Amino acid sequence: MWTILYFLIALSGWLVWRRSGFSGARIAMILYFGQLVLNFLWTVIFFGLQAPGLALIEILVPWGAILLTTLAFRPLSCLAAVFLLPYLAWVTFATVLNAAIWWLN
Repeated sequence: MWTILYFLIALSGWLVWRRSGFSGARIAMILYFGQLVLNFLWTVIFFGLQAPGLALIEILVPWGAILLTTLAFRPLSCLAAVFLLPYLAWVTFATVLNAAIWWLN
């Protein structure tokens, strides 16, 4: 699943970059790269540190960043915004799963 999601994430960023460039979409691209870093941090916290409680708190931040990125991409490329929706859905599912793991442990 992540292969498809990362392809769509990359394609989404590329579409915005191609249309507006980094300078023409500064805020959108900062959000885009920021949510990628936040996604990586969740992986480190959840799997590396094995801290599902902290990961549950942290995953809310990339979820919000993905939503903001999607909204920032919408005026620049509707297709790029649509390509981020499966990612947002998956992170929503991961949040529920993370919460269940934290709750059961």
